[in-house]
Amino acid sequence: MRIGIIGAGNVGRALSRAAVRAGHSVTISSTKVPDAERVAAETGAEAARSNRAVAEASDIVILAVLLDSVDGIILELGSTLFQKILVDVTNRREPQQIDGTSNAEIIQAELPGTYVIKAFNTAFAARQAEPTVDGIPADGFVAGDDETAKAQVLELVGSIGFRPIDVGPLAMARALEAMAILNISLNVQNGWPWQSAWKLLSPGEQPARA
Repeated sequence: MRIGIIGAGNVGRALSRAAVRAGHSVTISSTKVPDAERVAAETGAEAARSNRAVAEASDIVILAVLLDSVDGIILELGSTLFQKILVDVTNRREPQQIDGTSNAEIIQAELPGTYVIKAFNTAFAARQAEPTVDGIPADGFVAGDDETAKAQVLELVGSIGFRPIDVGPLAMARALEAMAILNISLNVQNGWPWQSAWKLLSPGEQPARA
C-alpha cells in the first residue's frame, strides 16, 4: 500500500517504522520539513515537502498529529482528501473531554467526501512501532462506516503486527478514544513505562504468538 503519514512526532515515527518494515511505501510530512526528513531517514520512508503532497501520493493517509492541529490540516488539504481513506489517530487527553462524540466523527462531519477510519489510537507509540508484547500481538481496533475502506485499514493494521479487530461503525471511536484516555491515566497514576497494550481474551483461549 501507499501510506501517507502527516506528522513526524512520536506517533508518526512509530507508524512509519512499522509500515516500512511491513513492506509498504511510506511518505511522511511535517510542518517542519527537516523533522520529516529526519524521521524518513530513520525509518526508511520518503519525506514530502507538504501535507498536500502526502495526501496526493497516498492510498491511505494517517493523521498522526495533536488534535489542536487537525482543523488547520483539514483547511489546508480540503478537496485533496476527497474519496481518500483518512485514518484518525488523535486522542483526547482528559476524562472530562468524554462527551458523547469522538474526534473521528467530528472530522468525518467536516470531510463528508472522505472515508474517515479510527485506528491505532489505543496503542502508545512504543506499541505502534512494535505491536507485540512477549511475543503476543496487541489488539488493533478499527472503526469506520465504509466497509471497503475499513477493510483496507484492517489489512494495514494486521500487516504491521497487530491482531486486527473490526469494532463496527465510526461511532465506536467514542469507545476507542475513551480506552486511550484510560490507558494514559493508568500509566500516569501507576508510573508504568508507557508500554501497555489492549488485549481481548476469551475463556480457554491461548493467544497466538507472533
